[in-house]
Amino acid sequence: REKDRERAQSRSGNKGKAGSKDDGLTPEQRRERDAKALQEKAAKKAAQAAGGNTAGGAGGSKNKK
Repeated sequence: REKDRERAQSRSGNKGKAGSKDDGLTPEQRRERDAKALQEKAAKKAAQAAGGNTAGGAGGSKNKK
């Protein structure tokens, strides 16, 4: 049991370390990065919507929301 607990802690510790890399950023840097990512995501979604409107399948799923 103790060995399993140690393994679980080491696994969760590795995940925590991956998330802590962002902690080196200032809040301003984080906002800029997130804003850029959101803009890119919105651009991709708009491009898909433009292509989906001609197909008709993607447009129908948006109305269900």
